[in-house]
Amino acid sequence: MSKLKYFTDYFKSLNFRLMLLFALFGIIPGILLCFGMLNSYEKRAISLRSSEISSHAKILGNQIISNDYLNQPDSSQINAQLEQLSTIYDGRIMIIDGRFRILKDTYKLDEHKTIISEEVIKSFYGEEITKYDKQNRYIELALPLYEPLRDETEEIQEVAGVMLVSVSTDGISLNEQYLRRNATVMVLAGVFAVLVLGILSALRLVHPFHKMAGKIEEIQAGYGEDELNVNDYTETAKICDTFNRLLGRMKVLDDSRQEFVSNVSHELKTPLTSMKVLADSINSMGDAPVELYKEFMADIGNEVERETKIINDLLSLVKMDKSAGDLNISNVNINELLEQILKRLQPIAKKQDIELVLESFRPVTAEVDEVKITIAITNLIENGIKYNKKDGWVHVSLNADHQYFYLKVEDSGIGIPEDSLEHIYERFYRVDKSHSREIGGTGLGLAITRSAILMHRGAVKVFSTEGEGTIFTVRIPLKYIL
Repeated sequence: MSKLKYFTDYFKSLNFRLMLLFALFGIIPGILLCFGMLNSYEKRAISLRSSEISSHAKILGNQIISNDYLNQPDSSQINAQLEQLSTIYDGRIMIIDGRFRILKDTYKLDEHKTIISEEVIKSFYGEEITKYDKQNRYIELALPLYEPLRDETEEIQEVAGVMLVSVSTDGISLNEQYLRRNATVMVLAGVFAVLVLGILSALRLVHPFHKMAGKIEEIQAGYGEDELNVNDYTETAKICDTFNRLLGRMKVLDDSRQEFVSNVSHELKTPLTSMKVLADSINSMGDAPVELYKEFMADIGNEVERETKIINDLLSLVKMDKSAGDLNISNVNINELLEQILKRLQPIAKKQDIELVLESFRPVTAEVDEVKITIAITNLIENGIKYNKKDGWVHVSLNADHQYFYLKVEDSGIGIPEDSLEHIYERFYRVDKSHSREIGGTGLGLAITRSAILMHRGAVKVFSTEGEGTIFTVRIPLKYIL
């Protein structure tokens, strides 16, 4: 086996597909969950840090206003708190007055300079700005500092300055990197564990199927048990049950085939043996009279005719065993067909003093193979004539409904014993072998009839009382069913 075919077969195998399912439902959700949690951690950490800084900055902003720091920026208490907040959050804090002048810069880089930026301007209009710069890893907050004013009617607030806070998020990034490294290790360990578990589980799950394949090979080779019994799963038990029924059916068919071959050999050999005996008898009598020669030659001719009938019936049976696709379906007038059949059989019936009666209840046209259905009906009526009593009768009736046509062939003949009814459709089966040979029966007629009816998706039933007569009923669809 080439490597390409080996891999192709493996990718098509149940084992590989089970492993793939383990990967899809075990590894991928774990990876998505892990990295989804990491991403949510960053957002959550930034949100918490922003809220925390904003709260502290607002408290400090209130103290800045209450201590008039915007006008007296030399307050040691406020400066100390600003430095402390800057140290705690590893950030930079700038206090900006109403003239956009930087009063305090904890980094001492831009004090007394003027700053004009979008965030500062928006804050002077009363808007709180929170911005996260992921690329440079810092959080920037711009908070307006409100100074209360009083007029004659109500107390109002005016933005007197802005507190600009920039805080580094390096700590959050370091934590995220640490967690990501640990998550990667955990994911790789999980992938390895799931793959190992998937391989072991897949091997365990498909083991019963391998066991089934091995036992089937043993059965095929002719050794081991005669039945397949792998009951690990409900599915394997059902497959085994179906296989055992199939195997039983195959054994029955094989036995039937062997019996059929044996019967064919016997049936073909018997006339040949008779002819050989007759021919040897003639050859051994050099001065035999002409009348004896004629008698022996007539007997040989009868045996040849019998051999011909057997061969013709066998050929008909072989044709019936072919698929229904070999049927030559056409619209046939069944009433006219029955009249033609009875007309052909009338000489045989007259010879045995049998009355033939045809009764048609309505015109019937059906989609059938005319040749095969003619053979089937002819066999039924001819059997009714051959296995009848002197001065008996055969009654043929035809009826139909919207779906089927029904044919009944009833005779006043010798009947069929009850224990033989289930065997009459078997090939070469004869109820009365001596009488069958006397009238030239081959034992294949009813087998041919049943095959032809089944090919038309029909059904045939028999009812008989020994010594009183037999009734065959046939049901065939008006429209051929594919």
